[in-house]
Amino acid sequence: MRDFQQFYIDGQWVDPVTPNAQAVENPATEETIGHISFGTAADVERAVVAARRAFESWSVSSRETRLDLMRAIASEYEKRREDLALAISDEMGAPMSLANGAHTALMVGHLQTAIEILETFEFERQDGPTLHIYEPIGVVGMITPWNWPLNQIACKVFPALATGNTMILKPSEIAPFNACIFAEIMHAAGVPAGVFNLINGDGMGVGTAMSGHDEIDMISFTGSTRAGIAIAANAAPTVKRVAQELGGKSPNIILDDSAFAQSVARGTTAMMGNSGQTCTAPSRMLVPHARMEEAKAAAKEAVEKVIPGDPKGNATIGPVVSRAQFEKIQGLIEAGINEGATLVAGGPGKPEGLESGHFVRPTVFADVTNDMEIAREEIFGPVLVMLGYDDYDDAVRISNDTEYGLASHIMGEDLGTARALAKRIRAGRVAINGGYDMNAAFGGYKKSGNGREWGRFGFDEFLEIKAVMGYE
Repeated sequence: MRDFQQFYIDGQWVDPVTPNAQAVENPATEETIGHISFGTAADVERAVVAARRAFESWSVSSRETRLDLMRAIASEYEKRREDLALAISDEMGAPMSLANGAHTALMVGHLQTAIEILETFEFERQDGPTLHIYEPIGVVGMITPWNWPLNQIACKVFPALATGNTMILKPSEIAPFNACIFAEIMHAAGVPAGVFNLINGDGMGVGTAMSGHDEIDMISFTGSTRAGIAIAANAAPTVKRVAQELGGKSPNIILDDSAFAQSVARGTTAMMGNSGQTCTAPSRMLVPHARMEEAKAAAKEAVEKVIPGDPKGNATIGPVVSRAQFEKIQGLIEAGINEGATLVAGGPGKPEGLESGHFVRPTVFADVTNDMEIAREEIFGPVLVMLGYDDYDDAVRISNDTEYGLASHIMGEDLGTARALAKRIRAGRVAINGGYDMNAAFGGYKKSGNGREWGRFGFDEFLEIKAVMGYE
């Protein structure tokens, strides 16, 4: 049983102003695995005071001071990697293979990337007679989700730290323990008091207080589009910077070539990873109408190899994160059936033999049209929808016919065609055959948000630009 009822503020663990214990559930067992406290505006105020005070010195700290701290964080991380993986598996249901793999690896990946960029980053650049100075924006409020918790913490905290900002993190209340361990790592590494602060809580109690606070200079938010709109509206009177990575409904164009069946299988497997709880998941698979039956067979064969079950066992995927998420997914599966889509695999209810836990049957729909609810709503579960296209122009049209624009995918052996199509898709990322890069910009078009994270782009996110004219 874990107990993290204190907050990390001004370099120490402190009791909340108003004690408010809340249980945290293991979604695989539906049992309580620990408790946190939910913060209030009063706790946010304490953290803002600490962060504002720390900003005076940290904002002018040397490059080497920041590098030394980040290298110390990397050293402390190695001591706690197993603890982080176990916490993620327990609180969000990720199989241990995934928790020990991508979930924890992404954290250290962002850290090492930030170190490499900081080593040569130019904070002053001469442009003719003008000197452009890149300065930290100030106190940053960070609100992160539960689905890839360490990844979203790391891609915000490390660039912000490297560029001289101070910060207040509100992790997801659904999966908070990994963030508490992260705070312990930061403390052990010697982060100066007030530079990094953590307050647990929900959006209403902590998120609203942060986004509306006039002494917080920026909000960096990852989560749903609905919540992002509310945060932006609440932040508007303070005219702070609001950077958002929001929802997605990513297309995956399967090219009409000799690798077709293999591409369908790869796309199906990719969709099911992390129980489908990935904002960039290739959830809309586009296949040629003439090859829909072939696609159904390949997807069915692939999905039968996706085994939900005990995250501590040999399961391929675990549960979805909560009962609310389970019920939302079940409703959308029923909607797909009612709308007339062809159910290729899976369907309503839990997998056989898994009566407890929020497990969803890996599901594939085919013969879907882009006006169906399952083609337009972000399901955020292990549910793939397959749509037919006439030709590549039609595939691009369908891909762009969405209110989202976070990511997209193209799979096939014809690299020339894939490259040409990638330039026509309105999305912040296009992954050709699963291409991946820790330095690639991450962010969305349209209702998928604004701003860019990861790599050098993540540094720019947390900097103001001062132009000193007549300098030369």
